[in-house]
Amino acid sequence: MNQNLTTDRQTFVTHLECSITGERYEADQLHGLSRAGRPLLVRYDLDAVRTAISRDTIEARPTDLWRWRELLPVRHTSNIVSLGEIETPLVPLTKSGGPNVLVKDEGRLPTGSFKARGLVMAVAMAKELGVTKIAMPTNGNAGAALAAYATRCGIETIVFCPDDTPEINVREIAMQGARVWRVNGLIDDCGAIVGKGAAEGRWFDFSTLKEPYRIEGKKTMGLELAAQFGWKLPDAIFYPTGGGTGLIGMWKAFDELEKLGWIGSERPKMFAVQASGCAPIVRAFEAGEEHAERWEDASTVAAGIRVPKAVGDFLILRAVRESGGKALAVGDPAILKAVDAAAKQDGLLLCPEGGATLAAYHQALNTGLVDEDDKVVLFNCATGLKYPMPEAPQALDRTRPIDFDAL
Repeated sequence: MNQNLTTDRQTFVTHLECSITGERYEADQLHGLSRAGRPLLVRYDLDAVRTAISRDTIEARPTDLWRWRELLPVRHTSNIVSLGEIETPLVPLTKSGGPNVLVKDEGRLPTGSFKARGLVMAVAMAKELGVTKIAMPTNGNAGAALAAYATRCGIETIVFCPDDTPEINVREIAMQGARVWRVNGLIDDCGAIVGKGAAEGRWFDFSTLKEPYRIEGKKTMGLELAAQFGWKLPDAIFYPTGGGTGLIGMWKAFDELEKLGWIGSERPKMFAVQASGCAPIVRAFEAGEEHAERWEDASTVAAGIRVPKAVGDFLILRAVRESGGKALAVGDPAILKAVDAAAKQDGLLLCPEGGATLAAYHQALNTGLVDEDDKVVLFNCATGLKYPMPEAPQALDRTRPIDFDAL
């Protein structure tokens, strides 16, 4: 171990582990998928963490993402890259949701989405491990987060997105320093291009779950929830699920917190929310399968969850089943109706994926999967400001008599 690792240590990583076989991999080395072709999970010396810090120590720190540094993989403080990752607020949605419904509003994060959590960690580790060029497929927000953080620490970035990716996402990716290419296909078609280039040694593949550290960044959503709920957990979590990194990460966070003795064994019901036009996890859940087949002709207004096949499918399904939750699909009309209701009734602009969680909550309520008394958290994964809104065409001519009653 070099001197910096001992004098500048910020973490307690012991090794990496294949999520399906349990095979161990060395820490502090560059890894993609395991030899079994599955995601690698970061493991920590939790006994040492328990000795080093307490819940009180955490609570005394500023409430940003890096307050959890002993449970994160970056070893050197100098390799932390940041644009100001705050702890996101829990916003009541009393009118369009219900008396016990809270939205964790991830749109407050840098680049306006929860993708900042995963990409800030993955980019910091890429910097630490000497990566100089990264490529990634995206439906929009992940590419923006990657571009911002990679540019900030001087890593060259190439991003591929479906050609119907929201225009604002494509432009912000380009504006923040990445080379962005529109591809006539879906995100897994973009991923195939990234994978081919990586196999030829052109760049490192940053596709969802194909490197180990995005999970660790997304894990902070679960760590934050525990702290925000007074070291308890909510009764149910509704999470918009494409690649599912955040759902997998939160489930991992809860396990680590219990082993530290900071929370008990109770778990929220985890609801993986998909669009009915792209619902491979829902189909696999209902069929009792461990893996999800690719969803053909995927289509939904919620582009962020339009992922035909997830490499971590079995991890998503495992967490949902272990929690007593369910995978739910909602249609585009219900998604748009929920977005409209949250805005007009509660003043909160949800992204379409966030709208999907509100629609799924009402579906779960109507079918008895949750009760009105349950403390529920919905994830709004990006600011609604990035998405198209209905026109507001009314105008007033100040030079003519004004009908104030009509106003």
